[in-house]
Amino acid sequence: MLRGTRRWGLLSVAVLASVSALLESGSAAGASMRARGAYRLKVDAVAYHLPGRTALGLPVRKGVVAVDPNLIPLGTRMHVPGYGPSIAADVGTAIRGRIIDLWMPTNAAARRWGRKTVTITIYR
Repeated sequence: MLRGTRRWGLLSVAVLASVSALLESGSAAGASMRARGAYRLKVDAVAYHLPGRTALGLPVRKGVVAVDPNLIPLGTRMHVPGYGPSIAADVGTAIRGRIIDLWMPTNAAARRWGRKTVTITIYR
């Protein structure tokens, strides 16, 4: 199956609405989510810049993160230090375990980020 071709139905609609609300509201969304409980996870964050769509059908953009769905379910909201509020909306062949991919708007930005070990906050 090609990346981004799977149809997820209602989950896609819910994730699209969540991404829009999360990216538009910024820190206000983070404050309300902290009240519902969160946990931290240490991961390697790798930056990339490629055009396209995610496994959930979203266009790639800042705030869209590729994860291992066995560790972090698709649709999960999170905060990545130095990157900002994000949502797990994609998977990748090289994403296994505690590795996440962060989309960057340019190749230069992706090279500047490179690969970092960060402690992300995952909201329930």
